[in-house]
Amino acid sequence: KMRGGTVDRSIRRAKIFALTKGFRGRPKNCYSLAIRAAHKALQHAYRGRKLKKRDMRSLWITRISNAAQEQNLPYSKFVHNMARLEIQLNRKILSELAIYEPRSFQALADLARKRQKDGLLSAL
Repeated sequence: KMRGGTVDRSIRRAKIFALTKGFRGRPKNCYSLAIRAAHKALQHAYRGRKLKKRDMRSLWITRISNAAQEQNLPYSKFVHNMARLEIQLNRKILSELAIYEPRSFQALADLARKRQKDGLLSAL
């Protein structure tokens, strides 16, 4: 019984070299270096997918904060009062409202401001 023939080996190498295509220097040609480079690249890609989520949330918060400041309302008060009013819009949607629907965002900010001043009954 024959194991690990040349076909398997060439396919395995081809997969690694496909991952390292476009790399600079020996890691794109030399198999032993290509394995390490591909492994490290996949680690960076994994970490990058996590960082992307963090960065996007940070961007949304910055946008909401700026839009809330235009309405003379701090971000923390705005988000807190939105939660107390049980308006369940996430930060992504709030940031898009702030950019593309400023009047809708202004209405939400007015609701939050009323909630901050008077309480729940006057906001409704």
